[in-house]
Amino acid sequence: LIYSPAEPELENEIVNIYLRNNVRKMSASAFMRITPSVVKYASKGLRTDQKGNIVRKNYVFAKISRPEMAEKFMSPAPKNILDNLVKKGEISEKEAMLALKVPIAEDITMEADSGGHTDNRPLISIVPTVLVIRDRMMARYRYKRRIRIGAAGGISTPMAAAGAFSMGAAYVLTGTINEAAVEGGVSDIAKEMLAKAGIADVIMAPAGDMFEMGVKVQVLKRGTLFPGRALKLYNIYQSYNSLEEIPDDVRKKLGEEIFRKNIEEVWKDTRDYFAKRNKKTVEKAEKDPKFKMALVFRWYLGLAGQWAIEGNKDRISDFQIQCGPSMGAFNEWVKGSYLEDPKNRMVVDIALNILEGACVVLRAEQLRSAGVNVPNICFNFRPKKIKLV
Repeated sequence: LIYSPAEPELENEIVNIYLRNNVRKMSASAFMRITPSVVKYASKGLRTDQKGNIVRKNYVFAKISRPEMAEKFMSPAPKNILDNLVKKGEISEKEAMLALKVPIAEDITMEADSGGHTDNRPLISIVPTVLVIRDRMMARYRYKRRIRIGAAGGISTPMAAAGAFSMGAAYVLTGTINEAAVEGGVSDIAKEMLAKAGIADVIMAPAGDMFEMGVKVQVLKRGTLFPGRALKLYNIYQSYNSLEEIPDDVRKKLGEEIFRKNIEEVWKDTRDYFAKRNKKTVEKAEKDPKFKMALVFRWYLGLAGQWAIEGNKDRISDFQIQCGPSMGAFNEWVKGSYLEDPKNRMVVDIALNILEGACVVLRAEQLRSAGVNVPNICFNFRPKKIKLV
């Protein structure tokens, strides 16, 4: 579930779909505040067993990058949101009462310098900080079950995973490297681009879903002009209050170099899209010129990601591929191994190699800590074919 401040109705409907289809575990990503939809999902189905212990039906895995948001997810749901959900008949009074005694999420994934939405926080700072907050929250609310802290962002090699576990992470989560795997949703062209990326081949660019707020996402820089073009659109958005205010020469360049069609045609496509998806968006745009301009610019930002998924060869220079520096670390690690070829990068193979490699690194470190002269090669686990027993 992605935080959707511009479309709270969409966020709520997605949660309703999860509830109707008995989806019991949900990852809540990029949230900047606690929303009613998250509270509803976490509270729905709460009950007590014969011993009086609170039993969950739904589990929220909060994927966030800020300590203050981690604290909010580790707290019980806000009473005002619970009261409103009860008033609307979306949860029962019993569920609301029990929700005041448990955290919204018992699994907090701290996201460091990752692809897509990120605050570029270093893993070695964010994980220990939130572990301290976790212990404080456990003591404050006297929770019976331990809140688990996971690590994400930058996890693409055995040594990175070993470092996360050494800091106290209960689990690790990979992201960008899965995008580049066989099962990844982007095109083969995009996967080849990811396979050539180094740790410095990434950059922050305006986010399509939170464009007006100035939020940025981390994307691949090498082989695409998207980051610069997206930034140009945001700078224009900040400089003018409507499409009509944009000078003719600037409008012409936008049409020729970025949109490849005139602004009027882009607005028509955008209007037709939102007329089917959410008519209120169109109504707001026709009353608010600044918002209309944002929607036109978001047309490009949204399609840039779709072009990367589809592998549109005419739009390679506009591919938006969300990517973190961990992609470069992974590419360096797998050089000379069977995982160097993108066609061999299966997510299970990648995961098993990272986990077994992390075990090897941690064992080697234990021996070194005990005074054994451990050769450096013992810390350099190489990818290999691993079979599940």
